[in-house]
Amino acid sequence: MDMVNVTVSVPDDLKRSLEKRGEINWSEVARQAWREKLSKLELLDRITAGSKAIEKEVEELAKPFLKRYNQKSKR
Repeated sequence: MDMVNVTVSVPDDLKRSLEKRGEINWSEVARQAWREKLSKLELLDRITAGSKAIEKEVEELAKPFLKRYNQKSKR
């Protein structure tokens, strides 16, 4: 798989905390977090496809679905 570099800005205190845990592959942690967030957004897109609801209404309607989805994906 081809990889590209992405620069992420973090506050100094967070950087110091990350450096204390050098055994953790923070790039992999970030990749997993981005994949999970994208998965949730894609689910939201599927749920709301064709809807005329405004974004705030969609977010409220999606909360129970996302909660259940998150519980299942952690198993």
